[in-house]
Amino acid sequence: MSPHTETVLERRTVAQTLRPVLRGRLAAFLLAGAALVGGVFLRLWQIDELGFNSDEAVYTGQAGSLANLPEFEQFFAIFRAHPLLFQTILSLGFRLELGEPFQRVTAAAFGIATIYLTYRLGTVLYHRRAGLIAALFMALMPYHVVASRQVLLDVPMTFFSTLSLYLIARFAQTRRALWLYAAGGALGLAVLSKETAIVLMAAVYAFLVLRPEVRVRAKQLLLAGGVMAAVVAAFPLALLIAGRSETGGNYLAWQFFRRANHDLFFYPLSVPLAIGPLLIVAAGVGLWLLRRRHSWRETVLLAWVAAPLTFFELYPIKGFQYLLVIAPPLAVLAARTVAFWSPELLPDRLRSRLGGAWVAPLALLVIAVTLAVPSWLRIEPSRATSFLAGSGGVPGGREAGTWIDRNVPKGAQVMTIGPSMANVLQFYGKRKAYALSVSTNPLNRNPSYEPIHNPDLRLRSNQFQYVVWDAFSADRSAFFSRALLGYVDRYNGRVVHTETVTRTSEGRDVREPVIVIYEVHP
Repeated sequence: MSPHTETVLERRTVAQTLRPVLRGRLAAFLLAGAALVGGVFLRLWQIDELGFNSDEAVYTGQAGSLANLPEFEQFFAIFRAHPLLFQTILSLGFRLELGEPFQRVTAAAFGIATIYLTYRLGTVLYHRRAGLIAALFMALMPYHVVASRQVLLDVPMTFFSTLSLYLIARFAQTRRALWLYAAGGALGLAVLSKETAIVLMAAVYAFLVLRPEVRVRAKQLLLAGGVMAAVVAAFPLALLIAGRSETGGNYLAWQFFRRANHDLFFYPLSVPLAIGPLLIVAAGVGLWLLRRRHSWRETVLLAWVAAPLTFFELYPIKGFQYLLVIAPPLAVLAARTVAFWSPELLPDRLRSRLGGAWVAPLALLVIAVTLAVPSWLRIEPSRATSFLAGSGGVPGGREAGTWIDRNVPKGAQVMTIGPSMANVLQFYGKRKAYALSVSTNPLNRNPSYEPIHNPDLRLRSNQFQYVVWDAFSADRSAFFSRALLGYVDRYNGRVVHTETVTRTSEGRDVREPVIVIYEVHP
C-alpha cells in the first residue's frame, strides 16, 4: 500500500470518528439554543399586555404594603394566607421604583431558572442529552409557560422544589451529607414561597423508604430536617413578632372548612392537556420499556410526582397551578424515553417498524411541536377568555381600575359580584371594593374579605356609589350576578364606563362587554 493510500485511509478514519462527535455537538447546541430562546420568548412575549388577575393583584399588593406604600397598605394586608418570601422579593421593585412589569418579569425569571435546573437534574440523573431534552420540554410546556408569566407563588415554589430535587439526586449519587442538608434548606425556601410545598416531605420519605440502598443515617436526616425547620421558622416568627399569630390560625381554619371549588375530575381533565398529553405518554412509555433499568433515579422522580398529585387530588380545594411542581420530573422522565430510545428496547413485532434511528428525533420534534403550539395560543392576549385562577390575566381589569382611579372620587366605595374583581379594582383603582358573594359565615369566607351584611341598606344609605358587573364573575356565579343587576335597577344605575373584548362569532368580530361600571343613586 502506497503512502498516499495510507494517508487517505487515515483521513477517512479520522473523519468517520469525528463525524458523530460533531453531529452530537451540533444536536446539543441546537437543543440548548431552542430551550433558551423558546423559554425566554414564550415567557416574556407581551408579558404585560393584560392586567393582573386576582391572585397577582393580591401578591403584588402585599409587596407594595411591605414597601410601606400607603396606596396598598389600606387595601392589602401584609399577613394573609401564605408566607412572604416572593412578596418580599417583589417589594424591592417598589422600593427601586422599577414599575409594574417588574413583578411579572421576576416571576418569569424564576421560570427560566427552573428550565436550567431541569437541565441540571436530567444531566445528573442520566446524561447531558437527557438534560437538554428535558430543558426543551420545560421551556415549551404550556403549563409552566402560562404560570411563569404571572405573579404566582407556585412559580418560585417550583423553582426551589426543583432545586431540592436536584440536591437530593446529588446526595443519592455521591452519598455526601452536605447535599442532603442543602436539599433541606431548598425545601424550606419552597415552603416559604408557598406552604403547600410541605407535601414534598412525603416524597422524600417515600423515596428513602422505597430505596434502602440510598442509605441515610438518622443524624443526617435530623440535621437536614433542622435546616429546613430553621428556614421555615422565619414566617411564624414574623407573625409572632408582628402580633399577628391569630391571623395564621384564622386562615388555617378557613382552609380546612371551606367548600370544595372543583370536583375530582378537575385535574385529570385540565392539567394533562396543559402539561402535554404526548409528553405524559412518552414518560409512561419509557417507564415501561426501560423497566429493567429502573433504579433510585426513577423512584425519586415518581415520588416527586405522586406526593403532590395524591394530596391535591384528595384535597377539596384545587387550583389550576397547584400541581406545577410535578412538571420538571415529568419532563425529565419524558426526556429519558427519547434520549434512551433504541431498537433493542422494543418487542420483536415492533422492532422492524419502530426501531429505526429516525424514531427518537421524530418523537422529539412531535412532542416539542405539540407543546409549543398550545403555549403560543395561550399567551396571545386576544385569546384570553377565561378567569380561572392561574390561567392568565383579566381582559379589561387594569383599564377599568385605571378609569376608577382617575374618575371616581376619593373615599368612594364599590360593590362587585365577587372578591376576585374586587381585588383587581382595589389594586388599580385605589378604592375600597366589597364583594356581594362573600359569605357572612366566617367559616365560609377568606378572613381577608369583609362581607356585605345588608347590601340593600348600604346602597340606600349611599355607602356604595358604584356597582361593577363583570362577565368573568357572572359566569361563575349567575345568582349573585342577577342580584347585583337587581340592585342596579332598583337604585337607578347609570352606565358610566364599559370595557369590551373582541370575539369572533359566525365569522364576524363582535365587541362584548366584560366589565360594566354603574353609578347608583338612592
